Amino acid sequence: MAPPRETSRWRRLLAVSGVLLTVAGCATAPETGRRQVLLIDSAQEAQLGLQSFQKIKRDTPVSRDRQANAQLQSVGRRIASVVNIPHADWEFVLFESDEPNAFALPGGKIGVNTGILAITQTEAGLATVIAHEIAHVTARHGAERMSQDMLVQVGGTALTAALGSQSSVTRDLAMQAYGIGTEVGVMLPYSRTQELEADRVGLLYMARAGFDPTEAVGFWERFQAENRGTGTRNPEFLSTHPLDDARIAQIQRFLPQAIAEYEAARR
Repeated sequence: MAPPRETSRWRRLLAVSGVLLTVAGCATAPETGRRQVLLIDSAQEAQLGLQSFQKIKRDTPVSRDRQANAQLQSVGRRIASVVNIPHADWEFVLFESDEPNAFALPGGKIGVNTGILAITQTEAGLATVIAHEIAHVTARHGAERMSQDMLVQVGGTALTAALGSQSSVTRDLAMQAYGIGTEVGVMLPYSRTQELEADRVGLLYMARAGFDPTEAVGFWERFQAENRGTGTRNPEFLSTHPLDDARIAQIQRFLPQAIAEYEAARR
């Protein structure tokens, strides 16, 4: 049994966790209605995104390719025009990097690596990538990840307090199990959920902006071929991203809705 002081501390931590979880249950993701964990306000989230993006721009060379930059700005602004989120100061930057990647930061900061342009190939392919990243911003996935981290940290602190009277070996084993369990059982599944959500919502955004959503399938098939070529794919349960087959299957499932949005936008 834990000493009275440790027991009191443990109860306070569990009470804090309960309050945080109650607050977190009030948020829902746009378009999908998924319940979210959000403990950070949008203004604070945007400021953190701006700070991170400024550091990336200092540390990573920016591409001087005029044609590629012009296409990025055109496609990015076009898709951003169909969404409306508070505290968004949209910025689209093309970074000189061979890694085929793109990323989004809170507040409307979108980075695209030159290495992914060989896979996007077309304007619609680039729209697939940018719409996906903008969907991360509108769904506040960055704040959701930070909120999940906060809850995991509170849980770890509560567990440490509860195990205070146990041997060091018992405490170490329990904390290792907690770390592995939260990573594989909570954090990684949430990350994959966010990626699939960004695929789904991004498909709608590109359609509303007048880009043919059927082109998204071609992009992800090319991306899948790139992944197979590298041979570095982890099993899905150990990965932050869903398997490419799962992404393509979901996109095909939601294509009818996106095509309807695309046809409405063209009219």
